[in-house]
Amino acid sequence: MVSKVITVLAALAASTYASAPLAVAPAPLAVAPAPLAVSEVDPYPQYSFAYDVKDVISGDFKSQVETRNGGVVQGQYSVVEPDGTRRQVDYVADPVNGFNAVVSKLPLARAIPAAPVVAPAPVVAAARVAPAPVVAPAAPLARAAPVVAPARLAAPYGYAYF
Repeated sequence: MVSKVITVLAALAASTYASAPLAVAPAPLAVAPAPLAVSEVDPYPQYSFAYDVKDVISGDFKSQVETRNGGVVQGQYSVVEPDGTRRQVDYVADPVNGFNAVVSKLPLARAIPAAPVVAPAPVVAAARVAPAPVVAPAAPLARAAPVVAPARLAAPYGYAYF
């Protein structure tokens, strides 16, 4: 009896779950926001920025400087390359000539001449070294007897008689 009641309740729940909702409401109206005031573009933009990185642990050394005055942008950036030289780029961009860059490779530090190599002084007398005596390994005094254990077999078991 209980299984019949559970079956009827499950069928009732499944039929009401798939049915349409009892009350239908129209979708809410979307209201467009009022247009914002459009700001004019600055006819003569100006900015200036710079940064400098000097990380001794990773060896990252670089810098950049840039300035904009109206339609003309001027700047410079540099980076220390793995060979120890500094690559420097000076650039100018304007509406008439476009982007122009001058790349130069500068030595990071001037070379320091190496000190002259001086020959070492000759050794007058060396201490004599006596050879160490050869030590042969000693023969073993006794040997252990081999350990032999009797093998035990597990008794067969099952449902059969012996």
